[in-house]
Amino acid sequence: MISRKHHKTVFSFFMALLMSCIMSFVISVFNVGMVADIITIWLKAWGFAFMVAFPTIMIVSPVVHKLVSIVLREEEGDT
Repeated sequence: MISRKHHKTVFSFFMALLMSCIMSFVISVFNVGMVADIITIWLKAWGFAFMVAFPTIMIVSPVVHKLVSIVLREEEGDT
């Protein structure tokens, strides 16, 4: 197993993997329809999308965490 100190990197990897998978499939089907070679088109798009998504998530996630902490208010009784 991987050490917990790598939590952010492992989380970002799986988030990028799943989101790029889903979004590349949806966009591929939207653009070309359910054609005979949709799997080939999708896998090619997924590979490219993941290569963009993973470093993007690594760079953007600290900013998103800060925005979330600004937007959310503390509940009464929370410490």
